Amino acid sequence: MSEPEATAPARQQEPEPERTQEPEPERTQEQQHEEAQASKRRRRRVFRVLVGGTVVLAVGAAGVVYAAQDEGGTKTAKTSTLPTAEVVRTDMVNTTDVDGTLGYTGSRPVLAEGGGRITALPAAGDVIRRGDRVYGKDGHDVPLFIGTTPFWRELKVGMTRGYDVLELERNLTSLGYGDYLSVDRTFSTSTARAVKEWQDDLNVTESGVVKPGDVVMQTGEIRVTKISAILGTPAAGEVLTASGTERRITVDLPVSDQDMAKKGAKVKVTLPGGKTTTGRVSSIGKVATAGDTNAQSQTGEGTQNATIPVYITLDNKKSAGDLDGAPATVGFTSTEHKNALAVPVNALLASADGSYEVNVVTAAGTVRAVPVKLGIFEGDNVEVTGNLTPGMKVQVPKS
Repeated sequence: MSEPEATAPARQQEPEPERTQEPEPERTQEQQHEEAQASKRRRRRVFRVLVGGTVVLAVGAAGVVYAAQDEGGTKTAKTSTLPTAEVVRTDMVNTTDVDGTLGYTGSRPVLAEGGGRITALPAAGDVIRRGDRVYGKDGHDVPLFIGTTPFWRELKVGMTRGYDVLELERNLTSLGYGDYLSVDRTFSTSTARAVKEWQDDLNVTESGVVKPGDVVMQTGEIRVTKISAILGTPAAGEVLTASGTERRITVDLPVSDQDMAKKGAKVKVTLPGGKTTTGRVSSIGKVATAGDTNAQSQTGEGTQNATIPVYITLDNKKSAGDLDGAPATVGFTSTEHKNALAVPVNALLASADGSYEVNVVTAAGTVRAVPVKLGIFEGDNVEVTGNLTPGMKVQVPKS
């Protein structure tokens, strides 16, 4: 028997060599400083983006204002680099503009009577004063008398007393024929004598009697706006259309806004070319007129849009220049606040929640935000209330 084969001893598994982690090379002090600065820059960029998402906007300005914050989220002062304007105390007026028309006061026809033919006429635009010729009839002048009572009968010695006699004597006196005349309602021999002197200067028969068609009676001086008669035609009916000589603006004011118009109230007037002047409400109409309507208008629309005429006289009569008529815009005062605090409109900063603030610049040049509430807007300024005093400086972003 053969000897059994010896069994080979089992191979023991050799342990794997132990892995050692190589030590990370030490960072130099300079590298550590650069990494710290980069981390700060990243945090600062994130912060600015977040602020930019909630930043307030400058009303009417071209840019955005950012508030500086520290890492704890509290506001810190920031030096101002923007222009500033003072907080002022002033009267603030809110106006409502309404379109109107520049013209002359009144418009009425001038009539001829008494027979004869038209032999002379004025020109449109002529201004006729007391004693001046209004038109010519049968070769002689028919002058302007000023008064409120027209001549309705022959005026002569022996007639009954009346206001028409008084108007005659007032005009004769104003024209220089009353040195010895008693101005009353009695047509005396002295009145007849004055009439004859006047008739002599007119180159008419010196009868001492005045007939209704011998003069044109108006309540004041007139300005010719339109000629209706033709030379050579009978002196009867309308000869011309006249107005007063005073410039006036007529505004058709909505009845709903009539409380803005007070007699004697001051208004702002804008004329063609951007010229501005001032005026006052001289009178207010009593009759409302239905507003404009058309075929598509709803029932009652004319009533809702009804207007009343408001008349404005100019403080400076020459401010309208040579314009006989023109469009005009009248600014009526709707609200007025006395001694209000005001800042430029573009100093306002509007927040997303609808609130407002201004940036106040201190004497040291630092900036702090002050919440404000808004009042009246006038021109480039706005009324504000808040923790402000006159003379403070507020930032005004560049536009």
